Amino acid sequence: MAESRTSKNNGFFSKINKPIFFITVVLIIFGTLSVVSASANESVSRYHYSMFNFFFRHIIMIGGGVAIGSVAMIFPTKLYKYITKGLWLVITCLVVGLFIYGSAKRGATNWIPITKHFSIQPSEFAKPILILAIAVFFESASLRFKKGTMDPWKFTLKWVVLGALIPVVVVLSGDIGTASIILFITGSLYLIGPLDSKDKRNHILILMATAIVLLPILGAARGYILTKEQKERLTEFFNPCSKYENSGYQICNCYIAMNDGGLTGVGISKSKQKYSYIPEAYTDSIFAIIVEEDGLIIGLALLILYFILILNILKVAKQSKTLRGRYICFGVACYLFAHVVFNIGGLLGLLPYTGVPLPLISYGGSFTISFIAALGVVQRINIENRQNS
Repeated sequence: MAESRTSKNNGFFSKINKPIFFITVVLIIFGTLSVVSASANESVSRYHYSMFNFFFRHIIMIGGGVAIGSVAMIFPTKLYKYITKGLWLVITCLVVGLFIYGSAKRGATNWIPITKHFSIQPSEFAKPILILAIAVFFESASLRFKKGTMDPWKFTLKWVVLGALIPVVVVLSGDIGTASIILFITGSLYLIGPLDSKDKRNHILILMATAIVLLPILGAARGYILTKEQKERLTEFFNPCSKYENSGYQICNCYIAMNDGGLTGVGISKSKQKYSYIPEAYTDSIFAIIVEEDGLIIGLALLILYFILILNILKVAKQSKTLRGRYICFGVACYLFAHVVFNIGGLLGLLPYTGVPLPLISYGGSFTISFIAALGVVQRINIENRQNS
């Protein structure tokens, strides 16, 4: 009996994508240690907690992500059409969080407080759910296109409801970074979707024209389109040190941190910039502390691991036996790519700094749980690929 169970477990493990699994484990371990180093001082001096406070909280969130991801690995993707109904619950939570119970945090009000010290960000959970919802819809639409029963405009309008409703709510809450990533994911999926390329091009042009018309109306209704802080982030991200006293403070200190680190770093736990120069350095700016302490070589190694991870997710997509599997994996690859590019690009001053976390490295509850769960879904698709090969 014991031998049979061992054989079954080994068979299950043999069907997962090993590079995705091991890179995920390495990034989680390295990220957890980095969170300890970057958060210890602020945890004690600012919040009067134990120096390991954020470490333990981060571990709990990782555990939550692993638990959900493990369930996803044994849950057949053919049943996802029922799970995606939870998308509307997420939208409801967003609206409730924004207009009724929302609390302000880092300039955005799309946080729902659960306890005094714990809150969730529904827009983060929306990302993987949206990927699943769009993938299921695209698979169904593809079959209907072949039968001639799907109207092109009906397809695009349903995609708009799925892919644009949540970003609009998130923008209204003040979180442009999260909204941009969601639009990048859903837009990328639309571009590879089953709609004819000519219809796709025409629909995109009409949607863009509609957005151009609606933006001034939104601005007139609110009195503004972007807040002063958001305008500064979008227009003044070049040469941040020239605006050190205002919008460039955080990024300029990230520059200083990465410059001090050089190739090999100043040494583990020897960062100077984490001592109140970079606010909450263990979250969105953690890459700067990593380069300062561990050096540019380690920073580049992280980017290489992300690149390999994306390639393997796309490999699972290519090998998928179902359209939903291909779309899901492509969406998760876009999810990972967008977070890495927005985070690193913002810290380097190549893109506006939007405050999005670095996957599996930054401290962050809702995002950490959501992203690890998304990787669990990718592993489920790989398992089904192996089972059907």
